[in-house]
Amino acid sequence: MNVLYLTSELCDFVKTGGLADVAKALPLELHKRNHDVRIMMPCYSKIPKVNDYPVIADLNLTNPQNNFSIEFKVREAKLMKTVTVWLIDNEHYFNRNSIYAENNESYYDNGERFAFFSAAALLTTEYLKFCPQIIHCNDWHTALTPMILALKYQNSSFFAHTKTVITVHNGSFQGIFDKSQLWMLPELTQVYNESITHGYNNINFLKCGIYYANKINAVSPSYAEELTTFLGGHGMAQNYLDRIDDLCGIINGCDYSDWDPSIDPNIPFNFNIKTILDKNLCKFFLQEYTHLPVCNKPLFGMVCRLTDQKGINLLIPILDELLNHQIQLIIVGTGAKDLEKTLEEYTQKYKNKFVFKSVYDNKLAHLVEAGADFFLMPSIFEPCGLNQMYSLAYGTLPIVRAVGGLKDTIICYDDNPSEATGFIFNKAEPEALLNCIRRVMIFYLQDHFELMRVRRNAMRVRYDWATSASEYEEMYQGAISMNGSSY
Repeated sequence: MNVLYLTSELCDFVKTGGLADVAKALPLELHKRNHDVRIMMPCYSKIPKVNDYPVIADLNLTNPQNNFSIEFKVREAKLMKTVTVWLIDNEHYFNRNSIYAENNESYYDNGERFAFFSAAALLTTEYLKFCPQIIHCNDWHTALTPMILALKYQNSSFFAHTKTVITVHNGSFQGIFDKSQLWMLPELTQVYNESITHGYNNINFLKCGIYYANKINAVSPSYAEELTTFLGGHGMAQNYLDRIDDLCGIINGCDYSDWDPSIDPNIPFNFNIKTILDKNLCKFFLQEYTHLPVCNKPLFGMVCRLTDQKGINLLIPILDELLNHQIQLIIVGTGAKDLEKTLEEYTQKYKNKFVFKSVYDNKLAHLVEAGADFFLMPSIFEPCGLNQMYSLAYGTLPIVRAVGGLKDTIICYDDNPSEATGFIFNKAEPEALLNCIRRVMIFYLQDHFELMRVRRNAMRVRYDWATSASEYEEMYQGAISMNGSSY
């Protein structure tokens, strides 16, 4: 199949979150399976050596209804020397200090920026004569594309057999903007449909994608189910229920070339399932590295964005009770300034037990995954999650809440000891998290051999992209076989 993969970020180019990892791994896997995949993304000025990529087209986005012209360039790069990446280059929209926001304030014209990107992507595809059978959109940033295709290109012979799919990586981010930001797309602003609007003057980009795309998927089966519920749908449950027959969940794979303790260059001692005792050497190194006492106390790690979603507000209320136990805790992450300040205060209060690092540090993240005994992911919601997969690979048992991809990827010790790979709690309450951690502490102290057995269980688990890619292929074929449009 010819697949055009639209993304707002891409690992090895620019990254803020897990979307970038998926946008790299899935197209590479599809390429291995002999599909012709082209990735398209904005040409941010933050991309390293971006001006070294050659310009392959100079284009103008125009619309006779508005009598305007927006000039832009198209640059070409390669992902891992295999998959073609087309970069949409417009200085006004993408020559900025960051991708989406500065100083925790989103750019006021983000709607206009990504509306332009979606429109430019289709124009570029046609100009370069790459006729896609599938256009794969991701989250709200590219979610206008199915609508533009349906309305602006409805009589296009070039796109006559093109179908669209959209992946929801995080449904809480929906892209809600005043319709005036779509001034370059009058075909869209003239449409009034309660299924895609947010009030009278605002349009919801993600709703547009859900309404117009041929197929929809979330990044885990459980998250797909949660999206159709009042609590899990982020205000869009009915939109997903209206498309329930075209909605599925496909769990993300894990890039084990980056997360493999036997070859990881970021950790001081490599180990595998047969040499798992060497994991303790990584633990001692991590304790020294973070200035914690070197000892055999249970060490808990957490690497995340400091947001309500990640459950940090479940952890903070129990920190005093938790740190009165004989444990150690390391948290690495950035985010809300009030949460950072609170965690800094606990660092001073419990200097020999608690470390907080307000950084985005890839090496430290690897050290935590390798050195911690347990990894905390008490998320309020978690569409898929990757850190629990990394933790499994390193024999670091995850402690997770029973939501989304966490529930789909971890087997709880208390439910199935023989196949267990971690621990799960249910209620989004601090006390439930505290009880679970206390249960884990008992487990750690009771039986060293049982701990080693469960660690080996965890290290045997693999969530390979080959499995996920085959499910995406099935979804693509389902979209291609559809007659007419979804709406």
